[in-house]
Amino acid sequence: MHFIPTTLNGAYIVEPERREDERGFFARTWCQHEFIAHGLDANLVQCNISFNDRKGTLRGMHFQLPPCPETKLVRCTQGIIYDVIVDLRPDSDTFLQWIAVELSADNRKALYIPKGFAHGFQTLEANTEVYYQMSEFYAPEYARGFRWNDPSFKIKWPESVNAISERDQTYADFSLDQAPQLTMSQL
Repeated sequence: MHFIPTTLNGAYIVEPERREDERGFFARTWCQHEFIAHGLDANLVQCNISFNDRKGTLRGMHFQLPPCPETKLVRCTQGIIYDVIVDLRPDSDTFLQWIAVELSADNRKALYIPKGFAHGFQTLEANTEVYYQMSEFYAPEYARGFRWNDPSFKIKWPESVNAISERDQTYADFSLDQAPQLTMSQL
């Protein structure tokens, strides 16, 4: 696997290293030893999928507060998504900055999202499936979010929003007291 650092501290694009022959290719998409060797959280306890019927579906921006912050490894297994993360760690050099990465079934990339980040995505095709590997069990009492179009972040979504949950639509704008109180040393 290739671990490509992003501009946000601790977040990586993970690309499979393809071994090709006349049959096609083989590639590893997860290896605990490789993640540990790169200093990344390799404790995965839950896997989830999200299937989205419509192009323009938006999910996010979500995060979990301590004591249940989540590391995520996100991959698009069908279709294409515009995947967005925001660094919410107050002592990070990239605090409140965001990036977007296009993940698709064709490019087979994954996005490693450390604890203390908010996450959301928008589908760029109908019938898109997203696969999540999580470091924590979902704890609804610690689940939080902020509005996908919060003016303080000015996230540039590529499509008009054609489907969004009531919860995601009605989140308040982000405020500093929402930031997970995680320091870089706790990660």
